[in-house]
Amino acid sequence: MRAKYAIKQLSIFLENRKGRLKEVTQVLAEAKVNIRALALAESAEFGILRLVVDNPEKARSVLSASGFTVKEQDVFAVEVPDQPGGFYQVVRLLTEADINIDYTYAFVGGRDSAILIFKVPDEYFEKALEVVAQGGVKLVEPIFFYGS
Repeated sequence: MRAKYAIKQLSIFLENRKGRLKEVTQVLAEAKVNIRALALAESAEFGILRLVVDNPEKARSVLSASGFTVKEQDVFAVEVPDQPGGFYQVVRLLTEADINIDYTYAFVGGRDSAILIFKVPDEYFEKALEVVAQGGVKLVEPIFFYGS
């Protein structure tokens, strides 16, 4: 199940200084890598930019070649109704299965749906996929992000 639903996410570590986000996005734009989803967390000293892109291998290569520290993780995505309780449904399923959520982010996937991206501990990845699928939640395949 993991092979079918694992989405490659890149985490880029950025010094918290003016222009650093511009540099990352410029490298990706020049390489014609499309950012499909993102989250940015910051502290006083650094930030972590998490990206799902249409070509993770190319993105990792060009970012590394440009001096950025890049780490790749598997995440999974689900599609839920864009209404109150959609997010809760997935969080409830994972929590009741005793699966910790490391972090999550979301975006509106269409007129009536939202796409939620989850990072769970690697040892629970497969179990998390099974739990949400058995709970009636639609898993999103990587092709949604990567294109054909």
